[in-house]
Amino acid sequence: MRPSSVLILHGWQNFRPPGHWQHVLADDLLAAGLDVRYPQLPDPDDPARALWSALVEREIAGLTGPHRLVIAHSLATWVVLDLLVAAGGLDVERILLAAPVTREVLAANPPIAAFDPGLDDARIRSAVTSQGKVHLVCSDDDPYWPGGAAAWAGSLGASVHPLTGQGHLALSDGYGRWDSVRSWVLDDGQIGPR
Repeated sequence: MRPSSVLILHGWQNFRPPGHWQHVLADDLLAAGLDVRYPQLPDPDDPARALWSALVEREIAGLTGPHRLVIAHSLATWVVLDLLVAAGGLDVERILLAAPVTREVLAANPPIAAFDPGLDDARIRSAVTSQGKVHLVCSDDDPYWPGGAAAWAGSLGASVHPLTGQGHLALSDGYGRWDSVRSWVLDDGQIGPR
């Protein structure tokens, strides 16, 4: 189902560089006539969880039309999961979480340690199951989730799109244009490597 509006959320230390897959995706979807929101989240080098959460909550509330999507990369995946659990569901049709960060990586990095909201997997699983249509794409060699997040995501009931040897799915890993994500947005297809 073609979405009516899409919210794209970047991660830690990301200032929305023009070549990044999220920036390219936002441009492509705007050109296709979709309502696209791609906000710069406050202070991505030293982010405040409360500020990010409040902004994301407002952006989700502002999505238009019946078919709304949220796409979050890296640190923003935890913001979306926290809101999903707190609300018992989000008013969106589909969610894509790309390259999440482990709780251990959050704890080891003081600027982002507060982004671990202390959610246990049972609460996340309940929210993901209730929401439905939560997808996660990750690589087995992501330095922010050693071994990859596929098994974890599967245990939560998310639809998993596992990749091999693709790193953190960042611009430095070659993730500029990512056609299969564009296809997933427009057609709900399988996500593969760039």
